[in-house]
Amino acid sequence: MPSLFKQIQAGTIWDFHGGIHPPSRKQSTSQKPAAVMPLPDRLYIPLRQHIGVAGQLLVKTGERVLKGQPLTSADNSMTVPVHAPTSGTVLQITPHTSPHPSALPELTLVLEPDGLDEWREREPLNFASSDKMQLLNRIQESGIAGMGGAGFPTHLKTGVNQPVDYLIINAVECEPYITADDLLIQEAATTIVKGIDILCRLLNPKAVLIGIEDDKPIAAAAMMAACSQREHYYVREVPTKYPSGGEKQLIQLLTNKEVPNGRRPLDIGIVMQNVGTAFAIAQAVLDDHPLISRIVTVTGDTLSQPQNVIALLGTPVSDLLQYCGFQPEPVQRVIMGGPMMGFTLPDLSVPVVKTTNCILAPTAKEMPAPAQEMDCIRCSACADACPASLLPQQLLWYSKAKDTDKLKEYNLADCIECGACAYVCPSEIPLVQYYRVAKAELREQQREALKAEQAKARFEARNARLEREKQERLERNQQLAAARQQQQQASGANTAVVDALARIKAKQTQAAASEDERSKAQLQAERELKKQQAREYQQQKAKAAQQQADAEPSSVQQPSATAAVSDKASAVAAAIARAKAKKAAQQTEPADTDNTAAKSTDNADAQHQTDPRKAAIAAAIARAKAKQQTQQVQDATADNNAEPAGEVASPPPATESDPRKAAVAAALARAKAKKAQDSAKGNEQTEQVTSAQPAEPDEAGKSITGASEPTDKDTDPRKAAIAAAIARAKARKQADSEKS
Repeated sequence: MPSLFKQIQAGTIWDFHGGIHPPSRKQSTSQKPAAVMPLPDRLYIPLRQHIGVAGQLLVKTGERVLKGQPLTSADNSMTVPVHAPTSGTVLQITPHTSPHPSALPELTLVLEPDGLDEWREREPLNFASSDKMQLLNRIQESGIAGMGGAGFPTHLKTGVNQPVDYLIINAVECEPYITADDLLIQEAATTIVKGIDILCRLLNPKAVLIGIEDDKPIAAAAMMAACSQREHYYVREVPTKYPSGGEKQLIQLLTNKEVPNGRRPLDIGIVMQNVGTAFAIAQAVLDDHPLISRIVTVTGDTLSQPQNVIALLGTPVSDLLQYCGFQPEPVQRVIMGGPMMGFTLPDLSVPVVKTTNCILAPTAKEMPAPAQEMDCIRCSACADACPASLLPQQLLWYSKAKDTDKLKEYNLADCIECGACAYVCPSEIPLVQYYRVAKAELREQQREALKAEQAKARFEARNARLEREKQERLERNQQLAAARQQQQQASGANTAVVDALARIKAKQTQAAASEDERSKAQLQAERELKKQQAREYQQQKAKAAQQQADAEPSSVQQPSATAAVSDKASAVAAAIARAKAKKAAQQTEPADTDNTAAKSTDNADAQHQTDPRKAAIAAAIARAKAKQQTQQVQDATADNNAEPAGEVASPPPATESDPRKAAVAAALARAKAKKAQDSAKGNEQTEQVTSAQPAEPDEAGKSITGASEPTDKDTDPRKAAIAAAIARAKARKQADSEKS
């Protein structure tokens, strides 16, 4: 059995599964030469016209550009720039309706041609003497992307390092109406072959296979004539069947190889390029002519002059239709692309881009609107027509159910969206539309999964970096500690000095702490000493008052006529003396007496002296008790005039007319009050000394009984008035001291 290469050399053609045979309808445009489209009033140039990302903008609004001048720059491998199709002025850079089924707006440069068509300076290359990198850079800088429909950057597809067995040039226009590649081959076969030569220089394949459908005899003859001087360039005519122009289907037709699921043609040693891409490569390398125009098939029964037009990129579809004699119907459909894989345009201002090969404007009779979708009858016609050997019915169910796992299991990614299944479906189900939506959801899920994986990788890398830095710090600290220890061991004297300084510092700290403790103890001792002195002073003062009180009764027991006569003067003098003694005691009291004792004394005085009414009531009670005591003494004297020796003689009965008796009775009352005070002080001597200042003998009596000097109101009203005046004076003095 001959080898595969021998079979290819012999011209063997294989077949693929499925496929359909729709009417071609190519005769109206394939027999006419390509017309040159005149300059439109405006050119709408999208900044991204390929699979990838848009380049960096190089111009600004109001700037004049020349023909072929780059408008964007290729700042990464997935970017190809766009160029000015003619000379003119940049009017604005704004979003505009994109040539895409979604019709989403994309950033577009609006150029106003000036009619001069002035070229920039060009620098052609000699590809025979240029290295591979120069050729790839020229291809990328010229903005060349795949012109067969996908728009993949050509410099990436041709810059591979893997060995290539076959380079396949796709000249199979299997879709109805489209004749752009057919006419290009008829008019520029020699330039196309030069482009193939450049591709062979980059890929170095074993053979070149050029596939053309057998319904294009003129193009096939022109290509055979152009390749007659090249060895291992084989032009092969394949049967007319849709979709024989698909990448995987054409590979199977020409080489009998199948691309594995999820793999690329390069994995089996095959690279495929469109015939229009080869033509653009030749222009870019040999003439420094970037991709700024292409041949577009403009056809349909609503056009009076259907033909192929050489249109500048950015030309609005409306201008192309008007150039070909467009006569729209009331409900007109305009399709970009062929009737099988194209999409309806939402707006005729959509521009021509690098992947635009056909503008179709059919009548309603020529291409009826899609009928209402009906239920699947499970006829399996879609499975028989699928060129990728898929199960469209199951894919439809899982697409509606959004079961992504089943969609992956049934290889939805292998669907080329050729539309053969929808073409043969008797229920008018738009299968391809369901598949496109499901594919978009799968791509979105894959992007999200990729983002999650990247985020996880960044998180793990960060944790690893932090752990590594932590270990490095730990090792560095250990090394520094070991170095310090070695240094200390090497210099023992320094260590001794450091230890001595540390001991001195510790002693200084200890001494400062001891000094603080001594200072606190000294302050406490001084405070206690002052308190003790205050208590001793109070005790001495109380003792003096007790002695004075003891001396008064003896003087009372021996009253004289002189005392009786001057009783009122003595009482007044005694009250004044007590007031002066108390004032002198307050002035001579030490300044550092304990605050608690002073406050207690003030509170005790304030309790008896603040309110004059209480003092008057207390004085009245004292006078009543004194009068009662005097009455008892008089009764006892009357009953028993003779008393035993050694006892104190009771004073004679007092009458209202005898002032001496009243004085004696008042003295006795004061003595008894003083004795009661002394007995109370004996029980709580310590607390009274520390908490309150002792009063004068008569004042002590007042402190306990709460009464003023006992006098008989009926006997001597003046004494009562004097006592009340003294009480009021004390109250005012206490009030003034509190206010101050």
